[in-house]
Amino acid sequence: MNDPEIRALLYPLLQGGLYVDELPTGTTRADVVHITEHFMHGYELKGDADTLQRVAKQLPCYSKAYDFVTFVITEKHLPKLLPLVPEWVGVLVASAEGLREVRPAGYNATVERPAVAGLLRVEEIKQFLLAQGLPGVSTLRRREILNFLRTTRLVLLSDLARHVRERLMGRMEERLAIRAERKAERAQRGARKRRRPTHTRRKQR
Repeated sequence: MNDPEIRALLYPLLQGGLYVDELPTGTTRADVVHITEHFMHGYELKGDADTLQRVAKQLPCYSKAYDFVTFVITEKHLPKLLPLVPEWVGVLVASAEGLREVRPAGYNATVERPAVAGLLRVEEIKQFLLAQGLPGVSTLRRREILNFLRTTRLVLLSDLARHVRERLMGRMEERLAIRAERKAERAQRGARKRRRPTHTRRKQR
C-alpha cells in the first residue's frame, strides 16, 4: 500500500467539515487534518515504503495541536509503532481489504495554545487577539505572539481553538470556490473553442 492508496481509503471516513492535506504543524506537516466545528483530527500515513524514523518528531507536534491523532499504517509497521505512541493515539491498518481499526483515537488532553495558534497566519492570530480586547499584540511578531499565548491566562484555549477551526474551514471553502470558478472558466473556454468554425485550406493547383 502506498500513500495515494491509503488516502483513498481514509477520505470517505472523514464525515462532516472538511479535510486538509499536508497542513504545516509545528516543525512538520500533518498528512491529513479533518476539521469540523467541534474538533481537529490529525492523521499521519505510513505506507509500505515509509519508515517510522520521524514519529518521534511528528507526534509531539500533532499532540500539541490536535484534539485527536491517528496513525494510518500498513501491517508491517504495527509491531514497531505501538510502543512509540501513547494509548490515546488511534491506529488504523490499511490493506487491500480496507481499513482495520486497531484502536480508536481518544481525546487528547495535551493541546497547547501556541501550537493551535501556529496553524494560522500571524495576521489571523492578531485578529483574534484584538477581538479579545488585547490591542498591545498588534505590533508583535509571530514568535512574540506565540510566547504570549504560552504564558497568558487571558486567552481561553477553547475560544482560540474555535477561531482556528473557523479560519481554516473558511480558508478551504474559499479555495474550493475559487477552484470551482476556474474549472467553470476552463470549461467555457473549451466550449467556445469547439464551437469555432474550422477553415479548410484551398487545394493548390
